[in-house]
Amino acid sequence: FWDIKSQKVNPPISIFSDSESSSEQAHVQASSFHYLPESQELAFINDQGQVSWIKIIYEASFINNQRKIIHQIERQVFFDAIKPESKVKQLQMSNGEEGHQVAIIYQEDSSFKLKVLNLKKEESFLGGGNWEVDFSQDLDSALPSPPKAIAFGEGGKVLVVADQEGSTHYFAKEDSSYVLKQSWQAFGPHASLSRLDFLLGGSSLLLSNDLGENKLYSLGMDPSLGRRIFLFNKGFPSLKHKIEFFDRSLRNRAFLLGHDQVLSIRYGTTGETLWENHLDFSIKDAVFSKKYHRVGLLSQDNKIHLYELQDPHPEASFKAFFGKIFYEGQSEPKYTWQSTGGSDAFEPKLSMVPLLFGSFKGTFYALLFSVPIALLAALYTSQFAHPKTRGLIKPTMEIMASLPSVILGFLAALWLAPLIEDKVPSLLSCFFLLPFGAFLLGEIFSHLPISTRHFIKEGYEWVWIAPFLILITYLAWELGPILEQHFFLATDPNTGKLIADFRLWWPQATGTSYEQRNALVVGFAMGFAVIPIIFTIAEDSLSSVPKSLQSASLALGASRWQTAFKVILPAATGGIFSSIMIGLGRAVGETMIVLMATGNTPIMDFNIFSGMRTLSANLAVELPEAPFHGTLYRTLFFGALLLFVMTFFLNLSAELLRHRIKKKFKGL
Repeated sequence: FWDIKSQKVNPPISIFSDSESSSEQAHVQASSFHYLPESQELAFINDQGQVSWIKIIYEASFINNQRKIIHQIERQVFFDAIKPESKVKQLQMSNGEEGHQVAIIYQEDSSFKLKVLNLKKEESFLGGGNWEVDFSQDLDSALPSPPKAIAFGEGGKVLVVADQEGSTHYFAKEDSSYVLKQSWQAFGPHASLSRLDFLLGGSSLLLSNDLGENKLYSLGMDPSLGRRIFLFNKGFPSLKHKIEFFDRSLRNRAFLLGHDQVLSIRYGTTGETLWENHLDFSIKDAVFSKKYHRVGLLSQDNKIHLYELQDPHPEASFKAFFGKIFYEGQSEPKYTWQSTGGSDAFEPKLSMVPLLFGSFKGTFYALLFSVPIALLAALYTSQFAHPKTRGLIKPTMEIMASLPSVILGFLAALWLAPLIEDKVPSLLSCFFLLPFGAFLLGEIFSHLPISTRHFIKEGYEWVWIAPFLILITYLAWELGPILEQHFFLATDPNTGKLIADFRLWWPQATGTSYEQRNALVVGFAMGFAVIPIIFTIAEDSLSSVPKSLQSASLALGASRWQTAFKVILPAATGGIFSSIMIGLGRAVGETMIVLMATGNTPIMDFNIFSGMRTLSANLAVELPEAPFHGTLYRTLFFGALLLFVMTFFLNLSAELLRHRIKKKFKGL
């Protein structure tokens, strides 16, 4: 740091009425002021009860080839607020969408008063206009004890008042008045409130007491009340002394505070203390730079100390990535990913947990669909199909593996998802009846006389079973609407009548959502991409089992099914397990299918009819828009590292287990 011992400043300017003479101005003094660094506006109230609202405009100029910053003053408002004999204790102002707001705590006739004024600018046809007092309201009568401190939030829509008994009161602006919405006591009766300070955005309120304790409250929806109130967010370590100075960052939820020689920089979202130390001088006041890269300290001997602040990513931490965070607007701590917002005051939410959950969810449903089909197909092809049939099936499956995933994602999003949106009962019918029909046909075939079965060449049993399976599939599909008419009745929100609609029945019966692009679509599409990989490796493993084992089993009187399930499958377990794990790795890293076939929303819901967002899809969506070397940019690379580590350990575990299984069956 370095000290600035002296600095040349511009001559003082008048902050009160332009019509006042210099002799009159000498007797007028500022009683209190408040500065808004976001809009560079400053409000004063003098000992005559007059408020002067000015805007400071900074401009760069070049004089003798040297860049200098000069300021100009623009008068916005000048009006009488309180009686001249009143003694002002605190002035607060706010600049919102509905005009300017001013709150004043003052002493009149030995009693403390609280007055709130709302100022609006009457626009003329030509664009000009004057500021006028829209409404004035006395709030001291709504308080159980005299006011002590005040603070505006959310652009003047929120006013928080602390009284002298240590209670906090939340007023919300409604039309032309402030209405009391909530009262609470943050600290015990032995430590009264000393400060009310809003963080960036005006939705998180930091309360400090005389003992140096800090508690953060955030506006969130209370389900029991059905409206927004201040909810306890988190507490911070006590400084053991009354807070003497405070400032908030204009870039994030960081803030600094302290007393005497103690300076502490903390982060409101994660509740972490970023930096805290004892300095070798007493601090009178402290501020952040607008870009959050410097800290300015004013010592008691009126020296300015400038510190360089190196904290480019305060919102990124282990707790932010993997812990539950109480974000503004929420009613409880949650795992949330939301990297961008609609305003500069937006708070990035960078939890990896919803993305990890989405990756496992998509993989689970893909494997749930693909593993049974792929393994049974591999078992049939290697043990029961005719060699000519096997020579046709295996190359076809291998060609399927080369189909681009973007094509599968495109078909899933634009063809499959709309197709099955209202056909879920038919899918459920096929899901149960098709396997049952296949087993029933196999059982019937096994009980046919040998003389009849000899007409069907070994390995071609599918020729006569396939037409029956097609018929069963058709009947099951047509059975779906009948099932919907009897079992999936829901109340139509428009008419109030019962109708047969699975899309309405599911949310009403389960309390979860039903989306067109969901995990079911992903399971079909991504399962179709994984089936060839699992089939090829599993079929090779099953075909590699020595024929002597199969011959010995058949010679001892075992049927082909008994041989396949009790001899061949155990011997090929290692290869089959490897095929599943390789399919798992393929599903975890899939990008385009998940990106196109789901809503791509980072939610934590195992509902099969809702979407998700995976780590790989998140990279594809966010990386092109992420600022280079910014927090989001680095977080995305961290997500890529997580994806790599996850797939690496999955494959490593699979390989170790495969070797163990191989060693177990080494004697075979």
